[in-house]
Amino acid sequence: MVALVTGAQQGIGRACALALAAAGHDVAVNWLDDRAAAESVAEGVQAAGCKAALVQGDVGQGARACAALVEAAAAALGPVEVLVNNAGIFPRAEFLAMEEAEWDQVLAVNLKGSAFCAQAAARGMVAAGIGGCIINLASSAVRGTPVGVHYSATKNGVVGITRSMALALAPHGIRVNAIAPGLTDTAQPRYGNTDDEVRAMGAALPLGRLGTPEDIAAMAVFLASPGASWITGQVYHVNGGGYMP
Repeated sequence: MVALVTGAQQGIGRACALALAAAGHDVAVNWLDDRAAAESVAEGVQAAGCKAALVQGDVGQGARACAALVEAAAAALGPVEVLVNNAGIFPRAEFLAMEEAEWDQVLAVNLKGSAFCAQAAARGMVAAGIGGCIINLASSAVRGTPVGVHYSATKNGVVGITRSMALALAPHGIRVNAIAPGLTDTAQPRYGNTDDEVRAMGAALPLGRLGTPEDIAAMAVFLASPGASWITGQVYHVNGGGYMP
């Protein structure tokens, strides 16, 4: 089985790529601007006994760029059967000072990029006559964040497109689900917070700690597995109890 993970050079994307390889998937590692980091992920995939391919590209550059990513992955490894739409950005912005360009950039990467990567992957699955699995990354920020109106909008949008794509693609045997991570030990929560502040926020969660990228990746592996074969259109909140919708 071939998996494509967008934004896989670090953080949750890296963990998803390595966890999928450990579960037996060949992995196309999409990276943006750190080839050395991406090569490290590819080495980890290969160490698990699976094939890896590096696929550079920016999902925020529109439908053609997204299609090119999927085509490159398929050319290197075969038809993509699992897509993890992980690539995303969260530039903090006070709402009253937010610029239109900031809004456009976040929507282009987080929402438009996810939609068109999914479209390209699904088209490939249908053409190959195979079912498949698309996993979108939402966020606990669906409930709102004062310094991320644009970010929250995109992650609520991800929930919406997940449900709609699940309905549209079910006749083709393609499942679509979303994972909404809570406070996770990556670079993201450290923008504007010290390490001590981040640890304190983790300690305040019901389960008493920050999430790890591997916690999120474990859910991705499950959703890509036969054990999730009757699950589609769902949003899984993986957050240590910090948000219970």
